[in-house]
Amino acid sequence: MSSMTAAPSPFSPAERPQLGLRERKKIKTREAIRTATYGLVEEQGYDATTIEQIAERAEVSPSTVFRYFPTKEDIVITDEFDPIIMEELRARPADEPWMVTLRFVMRKAIQFGLKEDQEISRLRSHLMVQVPAVRARMMESMSVTGTMLCQAIADRTGRDPESLEVRVHAMSIVAGLMEASLYWAENGHRGEFSDLVERAMDVLEHGLTD
Repeated sequence: MSSMTAAPSPFSPAERPQLGLRERKKIKTREAIRTATYGLVEEQGYDATTIEQIAERAEVSPSTVFRYFPTKEDIVITDEFDPIIMEELRARPADEPWMVTLRFVMRKAIQFGLKEDQEISRLRSHLMVQVPAVRARMMESMSVTGTMLCQAIADRTGRDPESLEVRVHAMSIVAGLMEASLYWAENGHRGEFSDLVERAMDVLEHGLTD
């Protein structure tokens, strides 16, 4: 059985200054906790996996696990992509059509994520379908992602990030990505996830078409 490891940042440019020792240690600890969790869940299932087991395998204390991840569900759903994706959205040309920008950044994120840890992507989407607590926590986290996306949309369009229109659009994007992930898992992970996301983007851009 192959080892599951957390993916590094997909978009960090080579010239970005090196992180300090403290920050590198924090990232290493987070990755160790996630890797331990993925491995245990793969071996024995989600419900049977305890925080104590995760801590032991990650070689940290249970309190450290909780310091990084308030709940077991957070270990599964948390990744480092949100702030990086927002950074990439803002880095695109200001005159580029919004949906072109969105598709470019989503495609880049998906290509990296599936290339580096396809097993984790499948496991996470499977748990979203099979474990109500994971799905519920994921839906809660969508509001945070949606708020960040509202600001990115506002920066691009000049609209009020708190306006109903921006909020609806942002949450439609986040919900579309979540539904694409659920659909992928519900259908045995057949086909390419990137194709499903493109279909979701088509609906967001054009609505239901014949």
